Order: sequence, then structure tokens, then C-alpha cells
Amino acid sequence: MWAGKASRFDNLQITFFFRDTRIFSNIMISVNNLAIQFGKRVLFSDVNLKFTAGNCYGVIGANGAGKSTLIRMLSGELDPTRGSIQFGPGERLSVLKQDHFEFDELPVIETVMMGHDLLWKIKEEKDAIYLKEDFSDADGIRASELEEKFAELEGWNAESDAASLLSGLGIREEKHYMLMKDLSGKEKVKVLLARALFGKPDNLLLDEPTNDLDVETVMWLENYLANYENTVLVVSHDRHFLDAVSTYTVDIDYGKISLFAGNYSFWYESSQLALRQQQMQNKKAEEKRKELEEFIRRFSANVAKSRQATSRRKMLEKLNVDEIQPSTRKYPGIIFTPEREPGNMVLEVSGLSKTAEDGSILFDDVNFNIEKNDKVVFVSRDPRAMTALFEIINGQDPHFKGHYNWGQTITKAYLPLDNSDFFATDFNLMDWLAQYTDDTLESNLRSYLGKMLFSGDEVYKQAKVLSGGEKMRCMIARMMLENANLMILDSPTNHLDLESIQAFNNTLINFKGNILMASHDREFVDTVCNRIIELTPKGIIDKQMNYEDYLLSNDIKAIQERMYGA
Repeated sequence: MWAGKASRFDNLQITFFFRDTRIFSNIMISVNNLAIQFGKRVLFSDVNLKFTAGNCYGVIGANGAGKSTLIRMLSGELDPTRGSIQFGPGERLSVLKQDHFEFDELPVIETVMMGHDLLWKIKEEKDAIYLKEDFSDADGIRASELEEKFAELEGWNAESDAASLLSGLGIREEKHYMLMKDLSGKEKVKVLLARALFGKPDNLLLDEPTNDLDVETVMWLENYLANYENTVLVVSHDRHFLDAVSTYTVDIDYGKISLFAGNYSFWYESSQLALRQQQMQNKKAEEKRKELEEFIRRFSANVAKSRQATSRRKMLEKLNVDEIQPSTRKYPGIIFTPEREPGNMVLEVSGLSKTAEDGSILFDDVNFNIEKNDKVVFVSRDPRAMTALFEIINGQDPHFKGHYNWGQTITKAYLPLDNSDFFATDFNLMDWLAQYTDDTLESNLRSYLGKMLFSGDEVYKQAKVLSGGEKMRCMIARMMLENANLMILDSPTNHLDLESIQAFNNTLINFKGNILMASHDREFVDTVCNRIIELTPKGIIDKQMNYEDYLLSNDIKAIQERMYGA
């Protein structure tokens, strides 16, 4: 039911999806005069929106703006301060569960099937009747009624449908009848996602569905939602995922909730254009309007090339200049300035091998050279492999076989996966950052912390009480002070909000040095890296290519089968 069309604005990949919604009924979620307030703090008010079938709505907003709060209100978990939420008659709502231990004593397949509450209740009642020893005529009539309802809900296919979902999400068949408590944490995440998707609910609410999913599962979910015929709302920090599935963007800003046609990248690019215009005070209003209209025209022109252009025109007509406005969100000022350019010899690695504490081989006989202008993403089926490699070449792990040698011109800045040791201190932020620079003037320290959005008295917060995102921004400030020409980044988007991720991403695209990275953020990798090195127990796969092409390449898949012995 979907067709995709890609376009580029200022080298930014933007993907739009189109559906012919004529076959869908009037299934929708209607939000009327909605408001939520905690004490004196108003998150948003006067919200009037309709979410309709055939669309996926990507919900975005700064941390604390109310994204998860909106999902909780739509699910009925949280009552609004005022206003109402209405669903179509008889519509079923499904929500992605976040409690990974709630179903520990249940079999996996039943956990999934219970996601369709009505179907499961009918099945339980029907099975209970058939187990009766004194089966009466009334029981027979009731059983017949239940059988009819069960068939209408495709109950006879329920188990195979649940198994199909689990297999698609990477849960092997032999685990379908195990208890949930016997699965790993990441496997539980997949089962809970299958539970939410089971039975194709009329309305689907997904809060951070890609957390802890491997890239293959994320790709499966993107494809699944791209063909989903009902209403979906999704909160995610994964920009690639939002762009792949969203037809509309729901922006929580200005204490309001606004609806925009298009995906995250279109929203971001248009809001940045509006911000640039706002900053150009002397520019005439008519010139600004023409620039905005040209932006929409280019967007529309790319959409018009699609075979689905006719069904898309109504949505295009809703795009107007007045809707495009700058966001109030603040983006960190991330600036890396290498003191010197890296030379031709960057890093040589030969015969490098590492075994984990449990005896498993993380990688073996690894040989590669990093050359000038290389921006490399390291990948592996075992995520421990990248962290182990980075700790070795950064001189923090002496327990390995093989050799590595850095070029004389190279200065490194390392962003580790685990930064907890850096913050096990009673220092405030000023004193914490002062450890990493010779220029300890307050104005200099405030300048770097200010770029990371710490202002005023916030610079006197204790480092040990920071949130995960705040700690990451402090680590980035530390890296900025080092003026390095090579970055080692282990999962650099962890804990960061969309604004910080976008700012970090934009900076690395233009970074003049080398980058060695491991990341689950596909947009980050796709826009920054020009080389992929996959670490395996039998050597490496080393390719100069786009990450998206790497994931889809049949040639790579054949090599992986040989390298992993699968």
C-alpha cells in the first residue's frame, strides 16, 4: 500500500511515504481540547488533532516536552487535566509494554497472543467450557457463540500469526514455548514488540520501539510499519527509523502540539530554514515568503515524481508557509578543531585477537590500515567486540594478541561506552571540566559548558548527579578541549536527545580528521562514515561503501555466512 520517494535538501536525506487511503474506513483517534498540567507546569494545552488510519505519526519534542506523556494519555494510563480522547466504535488499541518482567511466568507464544485482549478472553472462556465435566445445553450454546466470535477474529490462525511475528523479529522457533523469564533482555524486548503488533490493532502506540533492537530487527520493523494499514503513533530518537515510517510529524513545542505533513528530516530542514530567516532581521517579509514557498515547491516537485502523486496532492495542499516556524529547541554548539591535520599514516593493526572472559572469540587475526580521510564504522554480531577493540587501541586493555601502531601525527579523543568512572567525583561541572584543560579561567570553562547547554548556576551542579544525556554532553565538551584529529566514538548517540544527536551528526559530517566509530544510529553512520569494518571470529570484512548498501548487499551476506560459519 505504500510507495517511497527520496529527495535531498542541502545533502540531507529525506524520505516521504504515500498511501492511497481510499480503502480505509474512518478509523481514527480524535483529540479534543486536550491539556496536561503537573502542579504549575503546563506541558501543553488546547490540543485538537485527528490521527487517521493509513498514517504513521512520528512524535518529536525536546526532553521533558511531553512525548511519553502524550502516549500515556492516549493509552488511558494517564488522565488529562482537561479535554477528551475518542476512538472509533469498537476500535482496538495496542501499546508497547515497557516492563520486561511483567510476563516472566508465561510462555513466549502466549505472551504475544494475550496482546489481543478480546481474542484471548474468548479463547480462555471457550477452553474452560470444553473442560467442564457437566457440559450443559447452555454451555453448548455459549461455546457456539464463542466459536463464531473466535473465527471472526481469526483465532484459528492466532498461534501461527504470533509465531510468524516472533520469527520475523528474530526469536527462533525453539524459544516460542519457553517461559519469558528464560529469555535474554533483548529477546524480551522483541517479544513485547510482537505482543503490541499482534492482531494488527486499529491503533498502535509505540514509545521508543527500536531500543535494544539489532539493525536487522529494526529494518524488519520499518518494513512492517511501512505496510501497516491502521493508525500508528511512534516516539523515537532514531531519525532513520522516523524517516522510514512517518507520514506526519507531531511536534510538541511552544506548549502546543502541531501536526506537519512529512517526516522528521523535512520538519528539521524546514524549521532550520525558518530559524535562519528569523535571524535575518533586515530581510523583507516578501523575500522570506518566496524562500519558504520555494522550499515547499521543491518538496512538492519531488513528491510529484512519484507514481502515487494523485493520492498525495491533498496532503501537499495542506503545506503552507504559515506552518513553517523556527523551533524553540536548543541545539548544543559542538565544534571540533584539530590542532593539526593527520598525516598519511594513521593506524596500523596486525594479527589482533581478543577473547572475552566467557571464552568466546570477539575477533581473531584482525589486520587493517586506517588512512587519511577514513571515517570508519566498526560492526559485529557481538557488540562487545567494538568496545574491546577501542579499549585496546586506546591503551586501556593490555590483554590481547597482536599489534597496533599509531601514526606520529595522530592525536586521539575517546568517547567510551561506559563513562561512569569519569563522574564518580564530588566535583561540580566547572571543576570537572577544569581537569581536562590548562586554561582554567572561568570564562573559558563557562564557554565550553555553555555550548553544551549548561548556563547560569547549572555549571555548579555536581557531576555525579547528572542525567545520562547531561553526562554525554560533558564528555563531548571534554573532547572539544582536546583538539584531536582522530575521534574514537563508542555508541556516541546513547542517552542523547534528538537535538544533541542532530548537532553531533552535523559536526562529524564536516570533521576534517579521522573517525573510528561504533553506533546503532543508522542515520549517524550513513551520513558520517565512508568505510565499514565488520569484526568476526574469523577475521574482518572490510568494505568502502555506504552502510545502507552494506546491510542490503547479498555479497556481504554470503561473506558473513563464511566468516561466522553460519
